[in-house]
Amino acid sequence: MTVEALRITSEDGAVLEAELAETTTGRPRAAAVVCHPHPQYGGTMRSIVIQDLFRGLPDAGVTTLRFNFRGVEGSTGTWDEGTGERGDVRAALDALVRRLDDAVPIVLTGWSFGADMALSVHDTRLAAWLLIAPPMHFAHDTEAIATDPRPKRIVLGDRDEVVTLDAVRDATKHWVNCKVDVIRGATHFFVGCGDAVVAAAVELVDQVAGSA
Repeated sequence: MTVEALRITSEDGAVLEAELAETTTGRPRAAAVVCHPHPQYGGTMRSIVIQDLFRGLPDAGVTTLRFNFRGVEGSTGTWDEGTGERGDVRAALDALVRRLDDAVPIVLTGWSFGADMALSVHDTRLAAWLLIAPPMHFAHDTEAIATDPRPKRIVLGDRDEVVTLDAVRDATKHWVNCKVDVIRGATHFFVGCGDAVVAAAVELVDQVAGSA
């Protein structure tokens, strides 16, 4: 896997640390932006689930971009309670799009806080959304994506100590083209369950890009 360090400028001038992992299978059949968990609770682009996706997706033909939100590690700026962070996601998406052919489908992916940020970005360039344990506390204008016909996949753990399964199911029961996966034995941190998360991501890629 070839990893390239990037610097991405967000909408308000914050400069974000990022990395791009090229697919190991030649021409990418899809691409993904991966958003990390809450910056105020130690979340970074090197957090466990993000690491699993960043390492696993390129082997499935998916060029993958991860980044640090503003104020995290090498990124400039400060915590903005989810507002500026939505701009960070859009900037990361812009940076990825510039590296791809127009025909490559893009999956916007996030874990925990990052899932809420992914859920807040409704963009015509996206093929699908993958939301891993979304708390649905920082998400903005969720109805735009809820009613969008493009695929949405939610991955939850049945032992999640942060996100309540029934609450997420109730909040998303009216969503169009949405599938909910529950990983047995998984907590909010998916320790030991990374392969199952990556497998769910690859299934979504297969749905929008065709099987590898």
